[in-house]
Amino acid sequence: MKTVPLFRAAHGRTGDKGDRSNISVIAWHADLFPLLLEQVTPEAVAAQFRHRAPSRVQRFVVPSLHAMNFVLDAVLDGGVNDALNLDAHGKSLSFLLLDLPIHVPAELQHLLAGPAEA
Repeated sequence: MKTVPLFRAAHGRTGDKGDRSNISVIAWHADLFPLLLEQVTPEAVAAQFRHRAPSRVQRFVVPSLHAMNFVLDAVLDGGVNDALNLDAHGKSLSFLLLDLPIHVPAELQHLLAGPAEA
């Protein structure tokens, strides 16, 4: 078993609406998707964003795309018109999620993106 950041197994995209952020996580390879479903849970995402104190984290799974979409409520400091932070749209939040540590068994490690040792 090897611990790597989520970006080695998936890529992501972020959107926003008001004080709500949605972050998609798409597996680099279909064989990695079950591992992501197991480890990238709403609870794990809420813990990764604990400093932003989301009021709710929902996960929507899209198996045909080997993807999931997370909706995080109350993480954008009020949204674009109210936030004083530098990223009022929350576009960088996908990078925070993609830094989530995941555990990958030896038989799937050849599917990871990036250098062999990160």
